[in-house]
Amino acid sequence: MVRAAVLPAVNAPLQITEIDLPEPGPGQVRIRLAAAGVCHSDLSLSNGTLRQPAPAVLGHEGAGTVTAVGPDVTTVAPGDQVVLNWAPSCGDCHFCGLAEPWLCAHSGLAANAPYAKRADDATELYPGLGTAVFAEETVVSARAALPLPDGVPLADAALLGCAVLTGWGAVHHSARVRTGESVVVFGVGGVGLATLQAARIAGAGPIVAVDVSPEKEELARSAGATEFVVAGDDTAKRIRKLTGGLGADVAVECVGRADTIRTAWSATRRGGRTTVVGIGGQDQQVSFSALELFYFGRTLSGCVYGNSDPARDLPLIARHIRSGAFDLSTLVTDRIALDGIPAAFDAMLAGKGGRALVVFQGRTEL
Repeated sequence: MVRAAVLPAVNAPLQITEIDLPEPGPGQVRIRLAAAGVCHSDLSLSNGTLRQPAPAVLGHEGAGTVTAVGPDVTTVAPGDQVVLNWAPSCGDCHFCGLAEPWLCAHSGLAANAPYAKRADDATELYPGLGTAVFAEETVVSARAALPLPDGVPLADAALLGCAVLTGWGAVHHSARVRTGESVVVFGVGGVGLATLQAARIAGAGPIVAVDVSPEKEELARSAGATEFVVAGDDTAKRIRKLTGGLGADVAVECVGRADTIRTAWSATRRGGRTTVVGIGGQDQQVSFSALELFYFGRTLSGCVYGNSDPARDLPLIARHIRSGAFDLSTLVTDRIALDGIPAAFDAMLAGKGGRALVVFQGRTEL
């Protein structure tokens, strides 16, 4: 039995309880978690914005050590340190054949099948986004366990599984930021902080961070922002002023709100590029006139998991981590125990802090 944060039903409070995990089956591995990041997507799963069968163990951003492997697993072995990949690709579908593994048709299927049981009443539990890392241990497909590159601290490596790959990919794969281009990042949470660092590494400038909370300015500047704007009615106008009157070359929206997406698009220059990373609800409708689409010639694109291929991108990001160019620790504003996740959800709703990281080593929640 292991301790886990269980979501009994959509919009219900999390319960810290014991669960029973099975032994890994064919193609599966069991992992002892070192840490798990608390991502806004977990909040969206808990409140029904994103679909997730319940009861469930949420959490999709994690890293840990393999403790057991099932039959036919050759990619990792017991004792290996790994990063969890919540969107593992099958390698065989139409999108994988196009070298677009972030769009894999089968990557989310694991979330729809029970993987464990509550210890008290044997209720079947579903794994949040197929990974279920809000627990001391988890069982996942071997495809979801990526070997941790050398020189990356295991606990901080949890951030690689979502925030870092998403922010890095938004800059380098979706927006394809070039040296000297101006970049504006909306939302200074975990993904936004990773995006700011990726923009700095890309040689962007100026780099403008936008957030509703003025308290996030120091955090944003530590990640690479050269300018900071508190969100308001004149946000786009202020960004144009900071970018030579033209608007930013690139905007990255990490919030997932219709008004923020519209502002990000309006804050770019003619021919500018807006990448939407934030996940909004179906009720968030964004409107443009046909004339302005023609006149401004801007590009608006969605971005899934940073349009990243973890097998390709993790080694590259790790080199920047080892060199000191990418600092994982600056993304983390709170290190918490398992029972601190509800408070981390509340902080996200209030727009406070960067990434909260559940640290299992030491088991402070017991």
